[in-house]
Amino acid sequence: MSAVDKLKIKIFADGADLGAILRLYADPKIAGFTTNPTLMRKAGIADYEAFGRKVLASVPDRPVSLEVFADDFPTMIAQGRAIASWGKNVNIKIPVTNTKGEFAGPVIGALASDGAVLNITAMTTPGQVKKVAACLKRDVPAIISVFAGRVADTGIDPVPLMQECLEILKPLPKAELLWASPRELLNIFQADKIGCHIITVTPDVLDKLKLVGKDLDIYSLETVQMFYRDASQAGYTIAAA
Repeated sequence: MSAVDKLKIKIFADGADLGAILRLYADPKIAGFTTNPTLMRKAGIADYEAFGRKVLASVPDRPVSLEVFADDFPTMIAQGRAIASWGKNVNIKIPVTNTKGEFAGPVIGALASDGAVLNITAMTTPGQVKKVAACLKRDVPAIISVFAGRVADTGIDPVPLMQECLEILKPLPKAELLWASPRELLNIFQADKIGCHIITVTPDVLDKLKLVGKDLDIYSLETVQMFYRDASQAGYTIAAA
């Protein structure tokens, strides 16, 4: 059994390219999909609802996270309820705060009471996770997305922080911790080792799964060959001293 096959963590593909989503849907290792307004804008998506419905119809048997984007709580709740009607496999993404920094507890509580499966996103601290956990229902599944990659960007090791978040969520048996914004393939194995339930991975990082277990001496030689090939093809020369 390969190292990839031994992974217990669920891998969700993160992106907004429908072609890539359909390609990854054919891979049984991909357990779900996530996207967000920023990724959709970069991908040139013009009609948010049409794209969301198309993804849900294309991958009807795996969870798909789609995010609300209003900034006031009543509209966020209304958007969440509308998104919930688009498909049975939808997870409603709720930012932990609005743009004013106000905690979205009322939104989380209202939609959790509806029985909606939520994906609370954009978190970076255990304190935020504690506040979110207090709003959730024990019997309603939820995803808690902590942006471990962004934590690492600040020079902080995210592993102890994620372990603390796992402890906070223990009283909620249906709440799953998601390692968001990984920066490299190694993060999948780090998240798996500490018991994270889910990790979101972009297609460029997923493509590196084929490198798992690669002989490092061969990898070194291939790197040297790449340098030589590129220098030769560029026609570089160095004049004799």
